[in-house]
Amino acid sequence: MNETEYRARGNWNELKGKIKQQYGDMTDDDLTYQEGKQDEWLGRLQQKTGKAKHDLKRWIDSL
Repeated sequence: MNETEYRARGNWNELKGKIKQQYGDMTDDDLTYQEGKQDEWLGRLQQKTGKAKHDLKRWIDSL
């Protein structure tokens, strides 16, 4: 799971919108994935959401 995978699916912007709706303090910077930095990206999301890494992956996949 990374931004490139979601972009390939054509729905990353839609997913970002859904995430921002649930977490109003989430920014575009928080949701920007950089190749090779998945752990840092997930860490930012963990800080903002309070979810564990495996829960985040499952939650994003369910959106």
